[in-house]
Amino acid sequence: MDAETSIQGLLQKAYDNLKASDASSALAALEHALQIDFEDPEVVYALKCVNWWVERTKRGEEIPDFFDRGEFYLAQWKAFYGFLDRIGPPFDRCIYAIRRFVFSSALACFKQLAMDGGEKQDPELLLRIGRCYKGVGNYEQALQYLEEAAGAKKDDAEAISELADVYALVDEVRLAKALFREAFFINPQRIDLRSMESDLILLLQQKVQELGYKSPELEEWIPVYGVLFGVFNIKRELRAIELGKLKQSIFTMENELRDRPEQQNILIPRLINRYFWLIDHYTRSGEDASRIDELLLKIRVLNKSIYERYVN
Repeated sequence: MDAETSIQGLLQKAYDNLKASDASSALAALEHALQIDFEDPEVVYALKCVNWWVERTKRGEEIPDFFDRGEFYLAQWKAFYGFLDRIGPPFDRCIYAIRRFVFSSALACFKQLAMDGGEKQDPELLLRIGRCYKGVGNYEQALQYLEEAAGAKKDDAEAISELADVYALVDEVRLAKALFREAFFINPQRIDLRSMESDLILLLQQKVQELGYKSPELEEWIPVYGVLFGVFNIKRELRAIELGKLKQSIFTMENELRDRPEQQNILIPRLINRYFWLIDHYTRSGEDASRIDELLLKIRVLNKSIYERYVN
């Protein structure tokens, strides 16, 4: 049996077709493979995935606005994860090929908008183009767009985390760690962990999940354990205005924790992370040790286990 008619040959042909944005040819190759062996687990898995996307692609092609169509594909990618959770253990090369197909489809939509928009580009559009380039594996182009998007959206956790992820993928580890730390400080809930691809953040996420945390608490505890596990270890000086905002946010959260104890699953890790930032500042600036001890005591009251990990 030659490569064109073997199961593995037909699977590879299907995946190559997907990477070339040809879902119908991919489906034909998989249906041929199914005729040869209707019980092959990867063929059955890939067929389910491709059929899912063929249906969504038809719906997407009916959307006339390029931005809305691109957004539809990205939204369906997120929904696709729920589908994958239901159909069993993944076949990685299948998921990779489909990711290339989906993000290539979305990228074509957003690039058309960029061509129509002239030189001045919307940061939201730049973010999406960069995200799509990351999805198809073109990290050089992804960096170009994400750096520009993050530069225009300096307080946007989503843009900063996407940029951090690509830096990690191209082995710029120090930059990645620094930016991930920033993004999780700004707003952990704005970070789409499903869209992250680098081992740097995925392994940290896995470790925190193994401790029993699930979303939305998971996102809040990642920066705390990022410090404890030595991942978020690239720090910077705080400007005076940032220090003032940090202290004000701590004061607000402490009051909120007293007034809204039902929100403690979110507020406690978020508050602990802010204590870490303030301790780092006090340490770097040579502040009186009593201020650091006060913060350590607050951490101990909130979570004794975290306190012991932090001081030991």
